[in-house]
Amino acid sequence: MNTNTVDVKMLSRMFLSGAKNLEAKKEWINELNVFPVPDGDTGTNMTLTIMSAASEVSALSDPTMKTLAKAISSGSLRGARGNSGVILSQLLRGFTRVIEKADKVDAPTFARAFEKGVETAYKAVMKPKEGTILTVARGAAEKAMEIAEDCENLENFFADVIAEAEAVLARTPEMLPVLKEAGVVDSGGQGLLEVLKGAFDGYLGKEIDLTFEKPKSGVSVKPVSAEESDIKFGYCTEFIIMLEKEFPEKEEHAFKEYLMSIGDSLVVVADDEIVKVHVHTNDPGQAIQKALTYGQLSNMKIDNMRLEHHEKVIKEAEKMAAQQAAQEPAKEVGFISVSVGDGMGQIFRELGADYLIEGGQTMNPSTEDVLQAIAHVNADNIFIFPNNKNIILAANQARDLTEDKNIIVIPTKTIPQGITALISYVPDKTVEQNTEEMMEAMKHVKTGQITYAVRDTKIDDKEIRQGDIMGIGDHGMLAVGKEIEDTAVATVQEMADEDCEIISIYYGSDVTAEDAEQLAARLEELYPDFDVELNEGGQPIYYYVVSVE
Repeated sequence: MNTNTVDVKMLSRMFLSGAKNLEAKKEWINELNVFPVPDGDTGTNMTLTIMSAASEVSALSDPTMKTLAKAISSGSLRGARGNSGVILSQLLRGFTRVIEKADKVDAPTFARAFEKGVETAYKAVMKPKEGTILTVARGAAEKAMEIAEDCENLENFFADVIAEAEAVLARTPEMLPVLKEAGVVDSGGQGLLEVLKGAFDGYLGKEIDLTFEKPKSGVSVKPVSAEESDIKFGYCTEFIIMLEKEFPEKEEHAFKEYLMSIGDSLVVVADDEIVKVHVHTNDPGQAIQKALTYGQLSNMKIDNMRLEHHEKVIKEAEKMAAQQAAQEPAKEVGFISVSVGDGMGQIFRELGADYLIEGGQTMNPSTEDVLQAIAHVNADNIFIFPNNKNIILAANQARDLTEDKNIIVIPTKTIPQGITALISYVPDKTVEQNTEEMMEAMKHVKTGQITYAVRDTKIDDKEIRQGDIMGIGDHGMLAVGKEIEDTAVATVQEMADEDCEIISIYYGSDVTAEDAEQLAARLEELYPDFDVELNEGGQPIYYYVVSVE
């Protein structure tokens, strides 16, 4: 296609094509993440971010460049999830600030838009790291600025910019040793590259399905209606096993019997290479872990049927709460916490949290989710505890979009840090004093999370095999083993030192109370001078979350 400019219709098509290509590659991008943990990740976060914008773009009947820019910017900002999603939203935000002023977009305008996007994204990150999506974006923008003035047609321009983005992405393992050790390129950079490639396909006129639906929100309000007890097994769990060994009828029968012991509504369809599985269960992690003994998994999907079943009830409750809050005078201070698991949620409620955003590691809440929570808390000053390093940027973005309340984001990276920070709050002190003391208190908390590996890799000089149990600390891999309890103990041993006094254990939905008590007893024996606290967390995916302080 030999053209020098792009009109609003073509630019809209290019954006939607980029979003579609990212959606198609999201699982592959998830697999590029350094830590082989079984939860929502870069590909998912970036896809949900751009899909939020794509749904707004699709709703435009007769767009202008200005309305298109607003749909892309607003949709991605509010839908942003995870660090990679927030950075993508900031890239798009800067990009749209340039193109919204143009009637048609030529190569120099594209180049300035790329440059503005990179500038905006770098400003949003407190400590930018090279070897990430930011580096890939900057490399593409610099190439665009270099060739834009001499560009004879946009097809060559786009091809050269994408080629440079690919070259920079290939160099990311040399910039971040952890990528090189794991043998992967940066997943966020790969996601950005897929957006650019998809946009180019749209420009070239390739046939692409450009229909979109707005992603569902990750927010839920606790307590949930008592009606949920009518559903015996709450999680609709689906996945495909890519078989790595023989799966005879006897083995298939045993697998089905196991799944029926933990759920119902079972469908298992097997051939020589794959097994398709559908089951309703209260413990998706057990079904997934059993399936991993047969091979790798793909097309994983877990839906909370109780939340879907009561979506109308929840929305009505939220509406009533908002109306009631609007009629009452605002209190001075309120608290919002990200949480996952009934036990964790109960702990935060008992500590005074006004609103819980359910999500955390298994589904990063979006900026819009945080904004909705802010709207429901009737307070002049609101503390937010993200409790996950991948949610802090979204919380900051929600803070920056809020004008009528003072929002303070305490950058807690784990749930134990959030609990300690909230415990540190003293009502008689000022907001500023409490902020300072919360920030100080969270620094003294070390956290370890015990889960299983979904693929082979190498991290921090530790060889990890699929199915191994991992203890992941604040700054890397602490322990790898074959047994859950042994790995949990080894993780604590890596964290504990003579300055520590308390060990807190939060056991997940896939751990029995008896097993948790056994772990606590073992740690009490190893550390007789420590207080060992045992709590039911109820979190999925992670057998234990342990903290030492």
